[in-house]
Amino acid sequence: QRYKLLARLTSYSGTVHALAISNNGHLLACGGTEGIKLWDIKSRKELTSSSHHHESRGTISCAVWATTTKTAEETLCYGTGLGYIIFLRRSVADKTFQEISTKRLGSGFEITCLSWRSTPSEGNLRIAVGTRDKMIQVLTLSANSQLQSVFAVRLENTVPKSVAFADNRGIYVFGLYDGNVIKLRDEDGDTVREISCNSVIGHAAVHLKRGVFVVDNATDGFTLYRLEGDGEPVRTFATAVPTVSVPKQVAFGEEGKVVVGGSENGLVYIFDRKTGQILETLHHADTGLVQTISTRDLHGRCTIASTSPAPGRGKTTIKIWAYDYAVQKVSEAPSKDYWSLSRILMMLTRLLALVSMIVFLLINY
Repeated sequence: QRYKLLARLTSYSGTVHALAISNNGHLLACGGTEGIKLWDIKSRKELTSSSHHHESRGTISCAVWATTTKTAEETLCYGTGLGYIIFLRRSVADKTFQEISTKRLGSGFEITCLSWRSTPSEGNLRIAVGTRDKMIQVLTLSANSQLQSVFAVRLENTVPKSVAFADNRGIYVFGLYDGNVIKLRDEDGDTVREISCNSVIGHAAVHLKRGVFVVDNATDGFTLYRLEGDGEPVRTFATAVPTVSVPKQVAFGEEGKVVVGGSENGLVYIFDRKTGQILETLHHADTGLVQTISTRDLHGRCTIASTSPAPGRGKTTIKIWAYDYAVQKVSEAPSKDYWSLSRILMMLTRLLALVSMIVFLLINY
């Protein structure tokens, strides 16, 4: 077992629909029917937040952590079922997380997906938002917490399930029901390219460096595609055939070398991206749906968080695992004591002995 269980959190009542590990790997956000909850992963302590309006704003549907190019300060952005987008940031004064900006988008349809990138010059955050009414909106959160609209476009037939910024000033949109993958310009929302995966997309994750994306195909597991491909699958990562078609989240880990996905049999699957083989399964529960996951790569460590829907009003269990995948590479390098004086002398002695033997053979034979 490569991944070791770091923590088990059970203080959340209700169902969790969103998990997000912060960019520095220190914080976990989870949201669902009971609002937003924040934890310090190392101490396993719940953190104080000023956001307590979930009854009027709706169930939390998605969440991301973001940082700007000018500061490493973490900003939590999350969306709700009634169309609210909320930003939290830690207060310098009392270290609690405070709301810095809140807005209800459009007609108040569910926010289905979020993505972010920082703008290099101003230090602002750019947020892409997908909503249930087939809308894609791009917003800018300024350094002084002012939220401004960049553009909003309505897709013709596609309900966005996942969204991701591209390297070349584009936005990838993944359709829930039609399986369409649409690339938009992030300046004005004009369509650049469109392909079809020919399947429902329960969830999608993008790895820009590898040039691939993976989707929950809602049938036999997860399917890998090339970002600039023609819609033909690269390979499928097969899990047990589901009895009910339910969306399950999927993500990349270990710098894109593995694909991590949920299941309906209590397990978190970890696949080798290149071969499609199952490398490991993490036991979240004996049975049941593992629908919500999150991963984070940082300094050679991959952290995975998972959760399952709670029965009734029971407690929801969140499990956190970690694997130091870069340790093996480091251990293969010579240690700082390898070239010690005694070792150098021993190697010189052996070299002199070898040279003496060669000279003896040349003279006598």
